[in-house]
Amino acid sequence: SALLLFISIMTMFMSGVVAIFEYDLKKIIALSTLSQLGMMMFSISLGLYELAFFHLLTHALFKALLFLCAGVLIHGAGNIQDIRSFGGLSLNFPLVTVCMNLANLSLCGVPFLAGFYSKDLIVELACQYSWGIFVLLMMFICLSLTVLYSVRLTYLSFVGLYGGGASISVCESDYSLVGPVVILFFTSLVSGPILSWLNFPAPVLIFLPAFLKWGALFFVGVSLLVMLSLQGLTYSYKWGAVSKFSGLMWFLPW
Repeated sequence: SALLLFISIMTMFMSGVVAIFEYDLKKIIALSTLSQLGMMMFSISLGLYELAFFHLLTHALFKALLFLCAGVLIHGAGNIQDIRSFGGLSLNFPLVTVCMNLANLSLCGVPFLAGFYSKDLIVELACQYSWGIFVLLMMFICLSLTVLYSVRLTYLSFVGLYGGGASISVCESDYSLVGPVVILFFTSLVSGPILSWLNFPAPVLIFLPAFLKWGALFFVGVSLLVMLSLQGLTYSYKWGAVSKFSGLMWFLPW
């Protein structure tokens, strides 16, 4: 279990760091999936099998929503996947923007969305185990990384100036595209509490000091602010080597 714990934490860390330097929309979402799989394995290594399954279910719903939204954006922006070519898409795709932002916030573990119920429970129960400061610190850093790449994705796609070619806003009138997105939007909104009531009928007592109890929310909030303040800066040439190293998935494919 210690080996699984180490591998899962390093997977979460690696995929988080790589996603921050990635510009391909689909790759960012795929790396975020890898990060959440690391989270599930982390949960299994602590012996929390039911929680890992619960996180698998909630994550499946909002990650499917993310991928569908990404598909609509790519289709609408003329088959462009590079998020540097996006920007200001919220004007052309208001509905998809709302759905994608909800899925992103759910992924970050913002309170009372689907991801919060499973992710926060894993984090709090991991804090309750005496695994040592390194494991807890790495877990919180991985939580922060999730928020960082999610905010970056949202900012570059929806907030900044539009940097691409002709954008087609007809996508949202095609119900075969937007229909599944809206359905998944509502399921990923309510699936968290419903699945938690179904999976865990008996309440669990989690006994933690206040600073650990607030730890997850604190890291989410701080990294949200950090990324928003960094968005004005572009990655300078100093980051070239780091960007290349992380773009090649830490040379793992080689």
